[in-house]
Amino acid sequence: MCSKELKSGGQMNLTDEKLMEKFQNGDTEALNELYERYRAPLFRFIYRCTRDDQLSMDVVQDAFLKLQQKKHYFSPEKGRLKTYLFQIAYHTMISKIKMRARWHRLLPFLYKEPVNISRSDEKMEVERMLQSLSNEQRAVIVLFYYHDLSQKDIARILNIPLGTVKSRLYQAVQKMRKEWGIESDGKGS
Repeated sequence: MCSKELKSGGQMNLTDEKLMEKFQNGDTEALNELYERYRAPLFRFIYRCTRDDQLSMDVVQDAFLKLQQKKHYFSPEKGRLKTYLFQIAYHTMISKIKMRARWHRLLPFLYKEPVNISRSDEKMEVERMLQSLSNEQRAVIVLFYYHDLSQKDIARILNIPLGTVKSRLYQAVQKMRKEWGIESDGKGS
């Protein structure tokens, strides 16, 4: 029944939370649908933070592995599945970056500098500006502008107060406006 329902598009019309409920009850096709929905957005989020294809792919895979292993920890009463997945991915990324930094200090000869992919001048400038932000500011900007998450969802994902999200967002935007040579909006500065 599940494969027939999937082929007819039955699961594609279900909400994320309903798919997660089906997965929690043993429907592996529901997990496949969630993976198809979120692998690209999660990859883009991690890539925009790290600019590392391989790390981004690894984080997405690990995030879904963690979702599988801890599927019963998700509860729709606590928040949306999208927020939960981004939270898992973000914390996985931080762990991998810390581990990579330790290995890099111990064995620096194992790592080479990432190769820059040619892009349009404007995209390169935006990427450069994103990289000039602190990791904390960059994560807030990417989640807010690239993934259309609310400030409340970002606070949950990053495990920080809502006020901190607002502050980091404001500071990052002001820094980017200054680098672009755009006058401040006059509010608070």
